[in-house]
Amino acid sequence: MDIRAVVWDVDDTLFDYTSADREGMRAHLAAEGLLAGYGSVEEGLARWREITDQQWARFAAGEVDFETQRRDRTRVFLGRELTDAEADDWFDRYLVHYESAWSLFPDVLPVLDALAASHRHAVLSNSSLHVQDRKLRVLGVHDRFEAILCAAELGVSKPEPGAFLAACEALALPPEQVAYVGDHPEIDGRGAAEAGLLSVWIDRAGASAALDPPSGPRRIASLAELPALLRGHTRFGASSSFR
Repeated sequence: MDIRAVVWDVDDTLFDYTSADREGMRAHLAAEGLLAGYGSVEEGLARWREITDQQWARFAAGEVDFETQRRDRTRVFLGRELTDAEADDWFDRYLVHYESAWSLFPDVLPVLDALAASHRHAVLSNSSLHVQDRKLRVLGVHDRFEAILCAAELGVSKPEPGAFLAACEALALPPEQVAYVGDHPEIDGRGAAEAGLLSVWIDRAGASAALDPPSGPRRIASLAELPALLRGHTRFGASSSFR
């Protein structure tokens, strides 16, 4: 069957989350006078990323809600007890710096324009609708998507098949007519493939170039490759120049 719709991940797929988080936290640590506690800025940033990944895993597993994982990121990072209000205030100050660094990847608008007439579009994110809806509005692409689905509201997160199938249901299309584009080889790539979608793994930096892609996903280095892939996609293990 032809692919009729593309469902997109947001962070590090459309939106350059890694760069924004790095620059936002760098500015925040300086403003809060916390850099002296680390041997270097990069050490502090690495610690923040480690804690973020740990707390996000708890949220993805359903152990805590979205707000709690944010507060616990702050508590663990600072290494002290904080009330919810104190943790929220600290995180809100970080958000000011983080949001000032928001940007789309340069290949996003060209591919959305190229596919606008031929494919429908939606978003599936492991974040919350409150966060991603606002982000997409600020970045100027909110109206490009028919539906925006997020794990916090769905009650199921990637890589669970139910998350991907919910996106297909929102578009009223079977999985075999939907492509999913995301940056994580397992959470996005394998998850979408196992749910029956055409799975596309965007690996811009080639950071995982030495790794074989999981079974199922098509691997691309730029979204500029996506239109050709959608025109000539292959399934069920057939050869593909995009692997």
